[in-house]
Amino acid sequence: MGLNRPAERSAPSVIGTDLTISGNLVTKGEVQIDGEVQGDIQGTYVVIGEKARITGSVVAEEVVVRGHVMGSVRGRRVMLQASSHVEGDIFHHALAIEQGAFFEGKSRRSADPTGDPQPAKQDAPSSLAGAPLGAAHAPLL
Repeated sequence: MGLNRPAERSAPSVIGTDLTISGNLVTKGEVQIDGEVQGDIQGTYVVIGEKARITGSVVAEEVVVRGHVMGSVRGRRVMLQASSHVEGDIFHHALAIEQGAFFEGKSRRSADPTGDPQPAKQDAPSSLAGAPLGAAHAPLL
């Protein structure tokens, strides 16, 4: 009957309000963070609680932000709830922002937001070499 198989869904890990972590956090499951993390967070389902303070990037299939994040957020589904404060770019497949949420950064829709970011090309096209900043952008009408 499969008694030796692990349960498909385990209980979420919880980082309490009295806990500060300096370093990266990696989980294959769910994590609820109510304390402070100074490092990157990687998981499947990550919830940043209202009193949480994250200084680093967050990467997960699904990210719910209720607290403070200073760093990029990468997730297939990202939700910024009303109490959230995010300063950093968000890479997502689906993004929801509730009224009252604070978000300062860029939002980028991506087919694979949790994948490794592609490094920017170092070589500029020859037609733009020496052009002033912003010269490659078409004027907004």
